[in-house]
Amino acid sequence: MYKIGILGSTGYVGAELSRILSQHKKVELKFLDSRSYVDKKYSQVYPSLKKIVDNKCISADLNRDLEEIDLLFCALPHALSQMAVKNSLEKGKKVVDISADFRIKNPLAYEKWYNTKHEALDELSEAVYGLTEIYANEIKKARLVANPGCYPTSILLPLYPLLKEQMIISDLIIIDSKSGVSGAGRAATDTNVFGQCNENAKAYGIGSHRHIPEIEQELSIAAGKDIMVQFTPHLIPMTRGILSTIYIDNDKNLKDDDIRNILNDYYDNCKFIRILNEDEYPQTKAVYGSNYCDIGFKIDNRTNKIIIVSAIDNLVKGAAGQAIQNMNLMLGFDEREGLEQAPMWP
Repeated sequence: MYKIGILGSTGYVGAELSRILSQHKKVELKFLDSRSYVDKKYSQVYPSLKKIVDNKCISADLNRDLEEIDLLFCALPHALSQMAVKNSLEKGKKVVDISADFRIKNPLAYEKWYNTKHEALDELSEAVYGLTEIYANEIKKARLVANPGCYPTSILLPLYPLLKEQMIISDLIIIDSKSGVSGAGRAATDTNVFGQCNENAKAYGIGSHRHIPEIEQELSIAAGKDIMVQFTPHLIPMTRGILSTIYIDNDKNLKDDDIRNILNDYYDNCKFIRILNEDEYPQTKAVYGSNYCDIGFKIDNRTNKIIIVSAIDNLVKGAAGQAIQNMNLMLGFDEREGLEQAPMWP
């Protein structure tokens, strides 16, 4: 059994890591770090995990507790991950970092968008971007994987094949994404308190959301040229899920089969990507609680646009599930191990 530690275990992503890993047949949860709930049973923080995850939370000592594990999940806020990751790698541990600290390869871009200096540049240069269906071979050999953001996952998976195969030549892509309030985190804020998010929908971070450089970085790699996106995220009154709608000029007058064939070529053997049938479109309920990404599309001949829709659970495929998929590859397991739970409906 491989031994696993989680830093920042009591946030929503940490809870999903704990829930899924508790059912994983090849790993053992060795420690659950939390500064806020030291010495409390994890199931007191998350009652749904009573008699499933009853470990006591600890304030992890990275000099002592790292010695007991094989791989660390770092679910800390950005900036706080850097020294923890650096320390872990120095001790020979593998790391999946779920913050933004190691996703953006240009440290100046990171510092611009996140307003903080990067203090782990050697580790940044080593990190592999953890979009599992695209970078599986690199992930298998990696010591450090930067787990993608939730919005980027929903956007990159449908777009990467089309850009890589030069089916899209537009320099500007328009993206409208909607997320449930769990994406705003567990701490109560003006964004996620019930009285302000219930029966309310709002756009935020227009032209300035921190996932923009991550999205543009990976799309530009796929296209072999600089790609810009017009990205507008929205918060809507549901708990989980992301629905992204992407608008692209159909410069090459593609037909339905052209797009379907490319997506199937890339993802036919990918367990967690589901390409929907013609006139069938993703919905967040169809992926709720699962590691699936559903993708559908329509060519609007009247406007000569390609409209792509994708849906993921922001806490699973958009965070903890994809992180475990990365762990599976890093440790030599089948990437599906522990992740084949069917979505919940209703």
